[in-house]
Amino acid sequence: MTDLSRLVDDAAVWTPLHRIAGTLDKSLPGIFVADYAERLEAARRRLRPAHDEDTSDHKGSDT
Repeated sequence: MTDLSRLVDDAAVWTPLHRIAGTLDKSLPGIFVADYAERLEAARRRLRPAHDEDTSDHKGSDT
């Protein structure tokens, strides 16, 4: 929250932000684990089509 505190200087904003953050801490603990970036990239790789599949789709569209 330190980066955000430089942008938001209105004290009225902080109570809802802390409540949202607390809710996220409880409901989505996985996003705060140390290797989250690696897990996210692995999930993205699994969801992307394979390179061969992607190029074969484009080849047939011109004919």
